[in-house]
Amino acid sequence: MSKIKFPRTIVLCTAQSALLLCTLSFAFIVLSAATASAQSGSNRPVARMITASGPALGRVPTRPRTVAPVSMSGPVRGGPASSSANLSVSSLERRAFDLINTQRVANGEEPLLWDSELCRMARQHSESMARQDFFDHTGPDGSDMRSRAHSSNVRGWKALAENIAYNQGFEDPAGFAVQRWMRSSKHRDNILNSSFTRSAIGIARAADGRVFLTQVFIAR
Repeated sequence: MSKIKFPRTIVLCTAQSALLLCTLSFAFIVLSAATASAQSGSNRPVARMITASGPALGRVPTRPRTVAPVSMSGPVRGGPASSSANLSVSSLERRAFDLINTQRVANGEEPLLWDSELCRMARQHSESMARQDFFDHTGPDGSDMRSRAHSSNVRGWKALAENIAYNQGFEDPAGFAVQRWMRSSKHRDNILNSSFTRSAIGIARAADGRVFLTQVFIAR
């Protein structure tokens, strides 16, 4: 089972002290065969960007672009779930991060730098989703990306973006999540946005074996 949420972009105009909804895009997930399935739930957003400086930053294509395929060292689907359970959370985080940078370099972008503060922010959200059994950018308590940045001491940003996903029963949950993100135009836009220079991924496991992933991007 896998699930990713499909994205929206939000612009925060600090001079007006108001949020302007720029784009809101929803899509139904394609169902995979056998052990893999994905669904859009109630069509809520799954990738999100907010900015503190008016229009969205950097090159964010409005139409799908040609991208290099995700290269995996081994299968990303099937096999016993226990094979991924033996991998530490930190090793899964770094694998997903390295795959993201492989995609950026293959598409002419500079690799992202790992940011420990963003990792703490990303882990916080993944752990909340795993523990409280929800899947959204906003927690049951109303916490969102902006409030998580504040609580994680992430300051001085011009733009933040967030991709989330979860899957279950895959040998390579990190690789599978990146593969699905790259197939989604808005998630891919976050990954390949040239304005973002630092990022991190936070992963948490739920009691039932689901692996929740959150990637946070930042532009300063």
